[in-house]
Amino acid sequence: MIIDTHCHFDILSNPEAYINNIERKGDVTIGMTNLPRHFQMGQPHIMDFRHVRLALGLHPLLAAENMGEVELFRRLLDKTSYIGEIGLDFSKEGYRTKDKQIEVLSKLLSMLEGKNKIISIHSRRAEKELLCLLKRYKIKNVIFHWYSGPVSFIDDILAEDYYFSINQAMTLSPNGQKIIRAVPYDRILTETDAPYNEICSIPEALKYIEITEDIIYNNFTNLLNRLKV
Repeated sequence: MIIDTHCHFDILSNPEAYINNIERKGDVTIGMTNLPRHFQMGQPHIMDFRHVRLALGLHPLLAAENMGEVELFRRLLDKTSYIGEIGLDFSKEGYRTKDKQIEVLSKLLSMLEGKNKIISIHSRRAEKELLCLLKRYKIKNVIFHWYSGPVSFIDDILAEDYYFSINQAMTLSPNGQKIIRAVPYDRILTETDAPYNEICSIPEALKYIEITEDIIYNNFTNLLNRLKV
């Protein structure tokens, strides 16, 4: 069984065919959304699937121009156990809106404080600031999606009992390889990040890591079991 904890199937050219194929194979996929209104549109179409879930998101690169959607995020929060994609992006692309991103994310995390959700986090060039906010609001069950930050900071993230989702593209870059080696097997999950990531074969990623589908399944099951506490 393939576990894809971070996929944007809602913006694929044919989402219906994609998720029907997943359901037929029995694979598990969590679909990210970039805005609350995207979740609102997509959720009715996903509710009857057994293996496919849709997450409620507000992407950091869209946060500054969509601050009006924060209230919609609040209203939709109890309709799913999955949150994503949310986070911070202080890369060249996102740096000019960093203050607005922090403002929006702080509001989202304040809503999530005390709630039992699985949360997929975007952290590009903002790893330390993001971890600080997650700790401030006592956020649990976090998956750092496609982590690209300092290897030296991984232990700080692991100390909070968080996970990392790994994709095939990471296995092909020197920095990605270092990150993969630094994450213990029991904290690894898998992702595609399709369609943003074209190099996204989960079986190939597993082959590189030398880890089995069963280990990923057990890791994901352990994370799911936290929702029952």
